[in-house]
Amino acid sequence: MSETLTRALSGFLYISLLIASLLNQHAFIVLFFVFGFICLIEFCKLIQLKSIFPYIIFTVLYLIFGYWLFVMKSEKGLNEATQILQVITIFVQLILIKDLFSEKTIPLFSSKRFIITTFYLSSGFVFLVLIANHNGSFTPEYILGSFVLVWINDTFAYLVGKNFGKQKLFPRISPKKTVEGFLGGLFFATIASYFIYIFTNTLTFTNWLILSIIVSVFGTLGDLIESKFKRQAQVKDSGVIMPGHGGLLDRFDSMIFAAPFIYLFLRFLKYVS
Repeated sequence: MSETLTRALSGFLYISLLIASLLNQHAFIVLFFVFGFICLIEFCKLIQLKSIFPYIIFTVLYLIFGYWLFVMKSEKGLNEATQILQVITIFVQLILIKDLFSEKTIPLFSSKRFIITTFYLSSGFVFLVLIANHNGSFTPEYILGSFVLVWINDTFAYLVGKNFGKQKLFPRISPKKTVEGFLGGLFFATIASYFIYIFTNTLTFTNWLILSIIVSVFGTLGDLIESKFKRQAQVKDSGVIMPGHGGLLDRFDSMIFAAPFIYLFLRFLKYVS
């Protein structure tokens, strides 16, 4: 089997599973828990963390928010917890962005490893759950629209960068990424936002347009941050679970980093509406 066919089949299986899970809230909760657990395994290998605690923390966080929202059908008691989690998560992510612009490596001392696994990866999957429950009920259009924006951004960033890219974006971290590719991905993501608005009938076009910018900017930063982790670990991919694509974290790096910012914007819309 050719590498191109292998890559296409594994990508198709991944997207099919993801989309199928959006048809049922319980399937969504279970599948994204499995996705998150696999990503955490890959990430712990990257940062050489051999401990059971990140998995316990991930499970507790995921079950608290997932069970409370989807099974108990209640946001009571979670608003304050969500706000605290969001503030800490975004603070940690801003530090990771700062480290991206630094010549130094991302700090991987034992104490910081638990902070990064909790407020970079685990909380990222928590916010994916919260996005899907933005209106107090299972609304898969929000999460599907966000993933489509990521896929469009990544696809056209690659195509534009490959054919027209000259100015390197972060040559020390990801030599193939270019400024032209980033702008191309952003441009086509904004165009896609119009069609998402038409087909989902959820947010206004302006809101989806803003979300496309959020996804493109923070998704690209998330991809670069994971690339820096991989460069430090001296590996090409986070894993081998997806033939032709690498690890599952390689597919989720953009979304888990953008998710807290997407949810922050959705909460802002909820309060001003």
